[in-house]
Parts: sequence; structure tokens; C-alpha cells
Amino acid sequence: MHKRFSLLTIFGSLAVAIIFSAVAFSRPAAPPPGASGYHVIKTIPVGGEGGWDYVYVDSDARRIYVSRGTHTMVLDADTYAVVGDIPDTQGVHGVAVASDLGRGFTSNGRANTATIFDLKTLKSLGTVKTDVNPDAILYEPVTKRLFTFNGGSRTSGGGKNATAINAADGAVLGTIDLRGKPEFAAADGKGSIYVNNEDSSELHHLDAASLKELHHWPLAPCKSPSGLAMDVANRRLFSVCDEKVMAIVNADTGKVVATPAICDGPDAAAFDPSSGYAFASCGDGNLTVIHEDSADKFTVVENVPTKKSARTMGLDLKTHNIFLPAADFDAPAAGERRGKMKPGSFVIVVVGK
Repeated sequence: MHKRFSLLTIFGSLAVAIIFSAVAFSRPAAPPPGASGYHVIKTIPVGGEGGWDYVYVDSDARRIYVSRGTHTMVLDADTYAVVGDIPDTQGVHGVAVASDLGRGFTSNGRANTATIFDLKTLKSLGTVKTDVNPDAILYEPVTKRLFTFNGGSRTSGGGKNATAINAADGAVLGTIDLRGKPEFAAADGKGSIYVNNEDSSELHHLDAASLKELHHWPLAPCKSPSGLAMDVANRRLFSVCDEKVMAIVNADTGKVVATPAICDGPDAAAFDPSSGYAFASCGDGNLTVIHEDSADKFTVVENVPTKKSARTMGLDLKTHNIFLPAADFDAPAAGERRGKMKPGSFVIVVVGK
């Protein structure tokens, strides 16, 4: 601020224009490469049984939910202690929270169900039948509806759609055909839902009230989009894709406005509205940090080293810390894509400032 006033004295009207331009856009100026300040601040040894998929951080309740294959672990977001466990969530992928209803939900891929649990006690309140292999899961606050995005089975078919559920009583309200394997989803807080389609490399725009598809937009050059996040204020969506690409999309027109390069093997995206940073977490052991300079201009700041296999993440909007599950694996045998997870090696990598 002191530098700006001295410039005003020296350069007069030119500096006034510069200051006006800076004030008009509320976000900080784009930082130089390597200046995000993010780094690994702690690695939490967790161990336990099961692999993992999505991570959900309930910033208000200070809880971290981590899917572990057959059960869902719950950690304290401040002390990092394990504070609970939700059992019998077979093939669990993701977690959603409806704080206004006091309920949480898991998507159980092998059981073809969603578990409803009490947010205070973590006790199961029942299950709801979905279509085949519910993967991503999302609570839409305007309609108070839960959506599971069902990937289907390569052998038995089914899925490739979304199941809509009344979050208050677990009643199934309908199904939305997506014509391909859905991945992660995001809500805009106004009744719209957006979901990636891995098979068609498209983005679907859905109406949560009518259960209708409003648009489907191509994400080219993005291929096989997985993780999705949203800047609600600026109406921008962040899809992470194969071949080290993030597709940034105008949520109103479907136009791809930017395609910054990211790390390799992404499976999750996040956006922090207070800093203007978008994130991509990748299995190659990096976290790409991208700054939103304006609604249509983005700067890749850096790739923060994390841990190989740390492909998913959860962002704490209160502390701005990022939690990334990871583990060590044996070398893959012939014909295997990935080796077996080493017992007791599961950790949560915490990235912060």
C-alpha cells in the first residue's frame, strides 16, 4: 500500500488507473511461479485395512471423512486423531454431508446402496438402494436432495446415471440418464448440478428439481475427466483430465475458457475462494496449484511434491489445508496395473502453509 501511494505522487493519473484496476478485481495479483507457499506440513500415519477413494472435509464440524473400501474413517481436522468409523460401507467411494438435516451419506459401490448416518453419533440410520456402482455422491442444498452418480459394471452393465434421493427420508425420487460413466459432481447452490462424464469426455448440466438434463458440453481437449470443483462466485468449473490437462469451463455457456497443464494421473480437483487457488491432485505425487487471475485467465503457480499415489484430496476451507490419502505399494506383478498395498502404510499427507 505504501508503494502504491508513492507511485501516485510520482506518476499521478497513471497510478490512479493502476490502483483502480487492482481494487476493481478483489483477488490478489497472480503470484510468480513457486510462490504459493504450499508444502507438506505433516504426514499422518493412519494404517488400517482397506484402500481408499474420495476424501470429504466438513470444515464447519472439523471432520475428515476417508473412504476405506469396506468402511469409512473419520478424523479430527485439527488434531488429526481418528475419532470414529462408519462400518459396512462396502466398496465405499465418497461421502456427502447435509449439515442442515444432521445427516451424512456414503456411496457404497459394491453394495449398490447409499448409507445414511447420523452426523453426531456416526451411527447408521439405514441404507437406500441405488443403481449399479454408486461412485461420486453430492448433497444439493436447495432441493435438499442427495445424488449418487452410478458408474455401472463392466460385466453386468447398469448404472451410467444418477439416482436422486430425498435426503430427509431416503425416498428415491428418480433417475437421470447420463449415457456414460459419471465421475465427480459439483453444485452451484442455486439448484444446478454439474457432473463429469468419463466415457464421453463431456460435462453434464442438470436441474436438481426437475431431474432433467439441461445441457451436455464437450470438454475437448480434455479426455476422461474425473475430479470436478467449482468457483461459484465466478461461475467457473474445474475438470481434471488425463494427459495432464485441466479444463476450465464457463458454467453458464459450457465454453472451455482455459486448459492449464497439471500433474499426471489426476483424480480430484478443489477450489479455494478466499485465495483464488484451484488444485489438482495426482497419483504421480504432485499437487498442481493454479491461480485464478480473472474469470478467464489462469496461471500455473507450481507443482507441490506430495507422495506417489496421493491422487485424491479434501480441502479444508477454514485452515486452507489439503488432506491427501496415500500409501506404499509393492512392485506390480506381470499383467498388474498396480502392486498390492503394503500393510500399515496408509497415511494422510497434509499440505498447507
